[in-house]
Amino acid sequence: MTTALEPALSVRQVLALDRVLAGEPEVVAGAGHLDRSVRWVHVAEAADVGVMLSGGEMVLTTGVLLAGDPDAQAEYIRSLHRAEAAAVVLGLGRAFPAPPEVMRRAAERCGLPMVVLHRPFPFAELTEEVQSRLVRHKFAAVSLSEAVRTALTALITTGAPLQRLLDEIAVHAACPVVVTNLAHRVLATAGERSAVDDVLRDWDRIARQAWGYPGPSGTGGGGEGDGWIRAELGGRGERWGRILLCGHRGDAATGRLLADRAAEALVLHRMLGGPAHSWEEESAQGLLTDLVSGVVPARQLLPRARAAGLPVNRRTFVPLVVRGGDPAQLDRVLRLLGLPGLVAQLADGATALLLSLPRDQDAEALAGHFATRLRHETGEPATVAAAAARTAWDDVPSGLREALHVAEAAADTPADEDRPVLVRLRDVHLRGLVRLLRDDPHVQSFAERELDGLLCGPREDPRLLPVLRTYLATGRNKSRTAQLHHVSRPALYRRLEAIQARLGVDLDDFEQAASVHIALLAHDAQRR
Repeated sequence: MTTALEPALSVRQVLALDRVLAGEPEVVAGAGHLDRSVRWVHVAEAADVGVMLSGGEMVLTTGVLLAGDPDAQAEYIRSLHRAEAAAVVLGLGRAFPAPPEVMRRAAERCGLPMVVLHRPFPFAELTEEVQSRLVRHKFAAVSLSEAVRTALTALITTGAPLQRLLDEIAVHAACPVVVTNLAHRVLATAGERSAVDDVLRDWDRIARQAWGYPGPSGTGGGGEGDGWIRAELGGRGERWGRILLCGHRGDAATGRLLADRAAEALVLHRMLGGPAHSWEEESAQGLLTDLVSGVVPARQLLPRARAAGLPVNRRTFVPLVVRGGDPAQLDRVLRLLGLPGLVAQLADGATALLLSLPRDQDAEALAGHFATRLRHETGEPATVAAAAARTAWDDVPSGLREALHVAEAAADTPADEDRPVLVRLRDVHLRGLVRLLRDDPHVQSFAERELDGLLCGPREDPRLLPVLRTYLATGRNKSRTAQLHHVSRPALYRRLEAIQARLGVDLDDFEQAASVHIALLAHDAQRR
């Protein structure tokens, strides 16, 4: 449920109250400043009332001590301006039967709203009405603050993820919520999906407006205003991000309160969560996961990618996947090479990387360079699976799925074989095709039927299946197979004879050996 807070009173709203309207108010100066907030209403006849104010007061007076002294009248207005009063209301009567021109001109010069009341008006009624409204507003603000803090703290203590906190904040704010790093790159969002997409589509302009950094013309943005309310994220003297309420429709004080409570909660969440899984990683993970799944059309994800800092205009996209890769290591190599891209760990231990390259660069060569540098930096025989480069953003999801498929097929390569640095679809051959068909019921039945003699039965020998796997993977090389299994040639021959007897095949026959090999590849793919 959306949290609502009655807006604080402005000068304009005070003048619209029924009790004030009964006095026939007329704005004679400062009409352009009627949206100033009224913090309090103060009845004062003293000529030096300005020294008693602290800002934001609406001063009510009859001007009885100012009549006949133009200098005192002008100074009275100037003192209210220096004290940052919200407005001055002059009741016409014995002291001033008509609006005093000196006070009016002074108020106009100062930009101070000046209102005269043409009918007698009991000031006590106005002060009572306004003060009660202001007190109710302050009480509601305190209640709102505690309600938001309690809700967010409860989520944090139960280990809720960042997105859950932002969803709660968006409910209270009733507007899109965006979290960025210091470079204004979007890390997370919350709110109604269509409204969030509208914000991200125009993110460059909104960031300039919200933070006031120079736009194309060299002029700064407007900073906070019109519902764009920001708060800094950080602690111990260091800032590391910002939260922005985009187009908050309530009054500024309510928006500021919500932004401050949200910032407090996000800082606490980050401190308790630790650096193991940063918001930057979560942002990239969410985007790449959505691209791979295909649940959300790629075109709808384009604003998120652009707001996350990924170059998307006239680019070549190269999807890469590393099985068991460390996202931090991949990101470090990416930065060492100066290549723009997103890195994230997906399901099943696969780490995906989406490179975004200028179209005049050699995408294949850079992918190979990255894979070589990664193996050099990690000191491990990591293999990078690469899909064919895509020049259209709409083709990126299929590219990521292709890279995942290649990575899975390459992972089935026997450990004794030399692992290439970079693997593409053309390199996985039959193993890749079997991977694609592994869930087909006909393929599953075929694998079970071909290998039934080794997989079932009371005399199952766990040594035979690994020997068969190595024998076929080495191109039926008996010497190599015996060496890898640390057995003598006669012992290997006996095992091969047992395998052929159980399967009812002749492994020296190419077609029969190929059939068993395909069945074994399908069996291994299904087990994975």
